[in-house]
Amino acid sequence: MSEPRVRPDPAFALLSLYEAALPEVFGYLLARCGSRSIAEELTSETFLGAVSACRAEGAPPVSTAWLIGVARHKLVDHWRRREREERGLRLVHEAKVVDPWDEEVDALLAREVLAGLGAHHRAALTLRYLDGLRVPEVAQLLGRTVHATEALLVRARAAFRAVYQEKEGRRD
Repeated sequence: MSEPRVRPDPAFALLSLYEAALPEVFGYLLARCGSRSIAEELTSETFLGAVSACRAEGAPPVSTAWLIGVARHKLVDHWRRREREERGLRLVHEAKVVDPWDEEVDALLAREVLAGLGAHHRAALTLRYLDGLRVPEVAQLLGRTVHATEALLVRARAAFRAVYQEKEGRRD
């Protein structure tokens, strides 16, 4: 009688990668959310989610790049939760403005302005311009149609521009 074959737990591959990948995943999240505590929470969610995901049938091989992808999804989920909370607290009328902004942007001021925007605007702008994703990819991650995402990006750019120019005026 032959003994049944035991499939090794794919989570062990994740465990061996943990020390090398942890600073990469945390750095990715911290750079995008700007809050150490939120980045720590999302990093922990990323690794917990990765354990479940890597055990699923047909899961891709565990790698740092794959973990960054999991982290991106956790970040988007965080922004969605935050957007729902903010939407429940206030109603905002946003004007539709369409004009390209060709000025040079101060990186520190831009980060400050981005941190002050609503979660839905911050998510759209970060995925589109910091992560360099195309609009259809942003739409997929945000769970929106391409048309709705394009409209969201127009409103987000207008909101960013208005706050940026206001703060820039105060610094002069």
